[in-house]
Amino acid sequence: MNIVVCLKQVPDTETLIKIAPDGKSIVQDDIKWVMNPYDEFGVEEALKLKGKFGGEVTVVGLGPRRVTESIRTALAMGADKGILISDDALENSDSLATAKALAAAIKDLEYDLIFTGQRGVDDDMGVVGASLAEFLDIPQFSLIVKVEAAEDGKSIKAHRPVEGQVLIIESSLPALVTAQKGLNEPRYASLPGIMKAKKKPLEEKTLADLGLDPAEFGEGGRKVKILELTPPPERVEGKIVEGETPQDKAVELARLLHEEAKIF
Repeated sequence: MNIVVCLKQVPDTETLIKIAPDGKSIVQDDIKWVMNPYDEFGVEEALKLKGKFGGEVTVVGLGPRRVTESIRTALAMGADKGILISDDALENSDSLATAKALAAAIKDLEYDLIFTGQRGVDDDMGVVGASLAEFLDIPQFSLIVKVEAAEDGKSIKAHRPVEGQVLIIESSLPALVTAQKGLNEPRYASLPGIMKAKKKPLEEKTLADLGLDPAEFGEGGRKVKILELTPPPERVEGKIVEGETPQDKAVELARLLHEEAKIF
């Protein structure tokens, strides 16, 4: 079974994000970049299926050359080869343009299954997976927590939580799955895996290599425009309820909720 995993590089969730002077982007100095956590679930699931059915796992990333680090991480986990789509014209592209570029890189590959994260933890759009499936004209399963492949490797059942229940969907392959937390527990890259990753093939492609028009990408090609980024409001400092006894504290809490919070 040949599997493609699309990954995105995002700021570490512990990074302090600052809005740039233009009010529409973030300051990228000193940011620690990591593989999107939801994409890690896709890599792990692809490796598990490879272990059962054989085949190859190809990792495809898009962005500046620093994205190579995240692709190498996936290769160290056990993926076989990587593709980096890197072009200056891609900067500030939206989700639709990203999906179009990914589709152009994937369409000529031999694949049975594609994994993407259900969303990127940076912009939270959750659009690329569905758009990619549409460009490739294949079925798509979203927000999946379990994948069951048929013994012949020609179809899958995907489990998706719905309102406290589980929706099970079956489809022939090829298909695309967007992974979410609960699908698996991603492995850590071992030292031997890190050493092997340095020798695994990693191909770099530009928009011209993919036969795409640069004018459809970047800021000028965006369908979704970012008008302004604003930080969340600062949290109000908490207050400790004083009182000699639990009863006194309860009375004081009720007073604060009534007079200051004006909840009732």
